[in-house]
Amino acid sequence: MNQLKAGAILSYLNIIINICVGLVYTPFMMRTLGQSEYGLYALIGSVAAYLNILDMGLANTLVRYTARNRAVGSKRQEAELNGLFLVMYSVIGLLALLAGGFVYCQLDALFGASLSGEELGRARIMTILLVLNISLTFPFSIFASIMQAYERFVYLRAVNILRSLLMPVIMVPLLLSGYGSVAMVAVSVVLNVACLLLNVYYCCSRLDVHFAWGHFDRAFLQEIAGYSFFIFLNAVMDKVYWGSGQFVLGIVSGTLQVAVYAVVMQFLMMFMQFSTAISSVFLPKVTMLVAKGVTAGELTAFMTRIGRLQLYLIGMLISLFFLLGRDFICLWAGEGYAEAYPMVLLLMLVMAISLVQNVGISILMAMNLNRYRMTVYTICAVISFIASFPAAMVLGGMGCAMVTAVSIFISTGFFMNRYYKNKIGIDICRFWRQMGRIWLVVIGFVLLAGGHKYLTGNIDGWLMFFAYAVSYMFFYALCIYRGCMNDYEKGLLLGAVKRWRGSRWIV
Repeated sequence: MNQLKAGAILSYLNIIINICVGLVYTPFMMRTLGQSEYGLYALIGSVAAYLNILDMGLANTLVRYTARNRAVGSKRQEAELNGLFLVMYSVIGLLALLAGGFVYCQLDALFGASLSGEELGRARIMTILLVLNISLTFPFSIFASIMQAYERFVYLRAVNILRSLLMPVIMVPLLLSGYGSVAMVAVSVVLNVACLLLNVYYCCSRLDVHFAWGHFDRAFLQEIAGYSFFIFLNAVMDKVYWGSGQFVLGIVSGTLQVAVYAVVMQFLMMFMQFSTAISSVFLPKVTMLVAKGVTAGELTAFMTRIGRLQLYLIGMLISLFFLLGRDFICLWAGEGYAEAYPMVLLLMLVMAISLVQNVGISILMAMNLNRYRMTVYTICAVISFIASFPAAMVLGGMGCAMVTAVSIFISTGFFMNRYYKNKIGIDICRFWRQMGRIWLVVIGFVLLAGGHKYLTGNIDGWLMFFAYAVSYMFFYALCIYRGCMNDYEKGLLLGAVKRWRGSRWIV
């Protein structure tokens, strides 16, 4: 239990550190590298990241089966299971090396029309480093999965935090000395390999992990394949949605558009991290409700209650970005990245549909009905990838953003809402009526705050930006409290405030 509590705290700490590093170190890195060099770095990183989908969901599968074996199996069975996955991951590492070699040979064909000869030279070096890194990561990643199955969360999170902090500490003096994107990739590879070796040492010295070669029947292997397949589809869907834009733009537009779209993706990743902070803890609760056989009406009420809380946070983030996002991007990254603003805003708006319904995903997982969702998302993601090429040729990064937005709207706004209603019995009309009332208040706040900002003029520095942001957040909270919150939600808020005020006096 101490590992669980400390691991949860360190997980949130890791998220906060990553966001802080992104907000402080990333703009320094972008300005030091220049927009073109940063775009090249983002492009090659996104291309190499596609090799990660070769994991095929095995990391999650190893955690599940190792944890189950700890409860009902033996050390010999566990050693044989470790040996099986080590062989699988070693084969995947070899496949990644071969696939990476093929990508290396095709760099000229893929990006020769959009990159200069010098950029292609640096791209080749970074591709070699990243492919070697991923090929080594696969067989060694088994040790991190074993530690997760053993609930050694503190060590895992501490290593991740250390790596997140060391990267900017090492790179800042190197960037100031004139080193560029190739040095960044090299440092990242060295840090990753060092962390992998630390995991090996911990497993061998503290957990007494062993490997053996056993015999597994076909039924067990089919069970592993079935469990991991839809996790694999989820990884493919995520990579296509959030990684394909930079790849497509690298082919048809060049590094400048890639750099802008990389900034778009950074904002969206932070938006999703903040927006899922509430719903991510409800899977155990939903699982218990489903196990008790609650009615569809009770599930609708629960999904609506959590969705309202989720929308208060999402509405604040979207409204603040609508009002101040362009100013923030110009202050944070520079005027050259201003065109990222409409792309981020468009994707934030369409993503809000799925984010306020995240509890619905937990319901599907509790009922073992996640197959339909992953099938729909994967089909839409593949169609989105194909459609991104002509859209990028005409509209650049905005074309990729529009195609992704349409795909997310169709998959989450139409197909999943239809599935929630017809398969589970969720009263979707009731759910969206509740959400619509909140959106009316959010829109009213945006209109009033936008008028105020228009009358007061442009923001010309960080001090003015933070003054605007804090004041808008205060008035947003006031509008939500007075115009949207019911007695239950006000009770939650006031109770949290009282607990916080009381905790300040506890030593």
